[in-house]
Amino acid sequence: MEDTTLSITGIIIAAIIMFIVPLVMIADRNDDISQLLVETYTSEFVDDIIKTGEITNEDYEQYLISLGRSGNTYDVNIELKILDENPGRRHTNVTGTTGENSYYSLFTSQIEEELNRNERMVLKEGDTISVTTSNSSKTLSQTLKNIYYTVSGGELHIISATSSGTVAVNGAI
Repeated sequence: MEDTTLSITGIIIAAIIMFIVPLVMIADRNDDISQLLVETYTSEFVDDIIKTGEITNEDYEQYLISLGRSGNTYDVNIELKILDENPGRRHTNVTGTTGENSYYSLFTSQIEEELNRNERMVLKEGDTISVTTSNSSKTLSQTLKNIYYTVSGGELHIISATSSGTVAVNGAI
């Protein structure tokens, strides 16, 4: 009877080693590839905006399509900080401006509305953009890792990327 229990235990351990471990390794590798793609696409999207000084509806849609190629769905959060110059009062024989420049923010929904209305947003030098992308769908690797992290008390695993920068040129009007 002990030989039967030992044999069953051995078969279960062998099945785990032969099937589950490779499955976890392949799923983890797919998440690594997705992470790299998301970081690359996000960085390229922001770099293009910084260099051209504008966001076009076509570029934004292409960015979303590129993210979808990884097989996951993503939440994209964009924040634009638009430089609102405050020229203040000019005094006689004094050049320049008084007062401080300030920024006002536009967020993803406002940017999408503007892009749908005008097909592009023209930015000026000094505006800043920040794009944060994280997956909203669960992959096999994430499911398995999150089970482990929930038990061990660690943070949950997600695929995400962040990129930001300051617009270097005035966009073409």
